[in-house]
Amino acid sequence: MTDPLELIKPAVRALGHYTLPPRQARVKVDQNENPWELPDAFKDEVLARMRRAAWGRYPEFVPRSLLEALARFAGWRPDGVLVGNGSNELISVVLQATVGEGVAVALPQPTFTLYASMVKTLGGRVVTVPLDPELRFDPAALLAAQREGARVLILCSPNNPTGSHLDEAALRRLLGAWRGLVVVDEAYQEFAGWSAVPLLAESPHLVVLRTFSKAMGLAGLRVGYLLARPELASELDKVRLPYNLNRFSTIAAELALERYDELLAPLVARLIAERERLAAAIAALPGFLPYPSRANFLLVRSAWPPGEVHAALAARGVLARDVSRYPMLAECLRVSVGTPEEGDQVLEGLAAFSAGKTGGGA
Repeated sequence: MTDPLELIKPAVRALGHYTLPPRQARVKVDQNENPWELPDAFKDEVLARMRRAAWGRYPEFVPRSLLEALARFAGWRPDGVLVGNGSNELISVVLQATVGEGVAVALPQPTFTLYASMVKTLGGRVVTVPLDPELRFDPAALLAAQREGARVLILCSPNNPTGSHLDEAALRRLLGAWRGLVVVDEAYQEFAGWSAVPLLAESPHLVVLRTFSKAMGLAGLRVGYLLARPELASELDKVRLPYNLNRFSTIAAELALERYDELLAPLVARLIAERERLAAAIAALPGFLPYPSRANFLLVRSAWPPGEVHAALAARGVLARDVSRYPMLAECLRVSVGTPEEGDQVLEGLAAFSAGKTGGGA
């Protein structure tokens, strides 16, 4: 009898698991979530709409009302919108449609690790393009990846875990010279102040991804969406699984779009203000340096081993993210922007650690 593990593709067996240990903390700033829970009135309305829906029937094959709402919200057209079970599913859709054995995909480094895992699972080849010494995108280096055969380029902007972003001029340059597909993952777009969506009309090879897991406060319901030219979206849609978004998540996403201006936009503004406050306060602490960020998190370089800082914060009930295993980030932690009260707890923990190391007192 054949060992079933031998049937698993070698590329898959060579991968590590993308996972997080199931740790809880009083202050949880490790996953870039919206720290404010949506109000009960919002949840009650979602439940009321769900009660009126048919539970024994499949959801719409094409959720037209949601696609139309997303098109209005994003400033695009409904026939160029796809929805998914989180934007991760739509990343998978794009890669399944474009990557086969030996196909090269250019990825900045460091970035969201799931991109490389998906490419390798499909038999593709990753062309890594390091960020510059300040952890910013290097457009010239990205374009040079084409000389190594890359025809698909994935950019997380703002980038996870660095917080750096690609501005309009740089993206226009890339789009003008890239001879394949350019995928811009805008998971953190609401915190950035700029979007690639206006470039869709002039760029038939551009795909934009977004999520409801960050600014929208719906991480637990797993909703993402993709924007592209209609002819490209139609081809990508052939890979999407049928009924991939359940009715409950569809209803919640529609209501979030309806209430965005009154309910969610003010929370986004508060998170941006808190990000700037937290960055300035961390920069004033001996031994810690936050990088500029356009997302809802800060990458923080530490003068001491990040694992030690992470453990010290955890002992105080503050759970940050140790990203020191990422390329170029051996001295770094990532801290999500939470409520001001949570930010104060982060600052107190970092200050106590710094004082203990420098003899500055408690």
